[in-house]
Amino acid sequence: MAEKKTTTKEYFRAIGRRKTAVAVVRLYKAAKNSYKVNGKDFTEYFPTPELKKIVTGAFETATPAEKFEVVATTKGGGSHAQAEAVRHGISRALVLFDTELRSPLKKAKMLKRDPRVVERKKFGLKKARKSPQWSKR
Repeated sequence: MAEKKTTTKEYFRAIGRRKTAVAVVRLYKAAKNSYKVNGKDFTEYFPTPELKKIVTGAFETATPAEKFEVVATTKGGGSHAQAEAVRHGISRALVLFDTELRSPLKKAKMLKRDPRVVERKKFGLKKARKSPQWSKR
């Protein structure tokens, strides 16, 4: 019987969230920084420069000594929320890698999960708070 040969690289795994978007992020040690989101290169997945800056923001703030290959899988939400969820996951994984990176990331508010979500619609109203037009007669 042939033995299975498994070559597993060590990685740091963390989950990032924003609104309804969830990102599972894995950081592998590598020669240079590279990002993959849902099997695609992150420049392809997040086309705008603003979204790219959000994703890479954790590395710019923390500046770790090593380079990493980031592999993320995201679900739910929109593209902006997914980018922020990936950043949140990267920040949490960097803290697992080196606890000294915690203070700069915490100052930049990248470790806190942004709790703001859409308020539900209430009955009798048009939206969450907008009421129908009132007429006296």
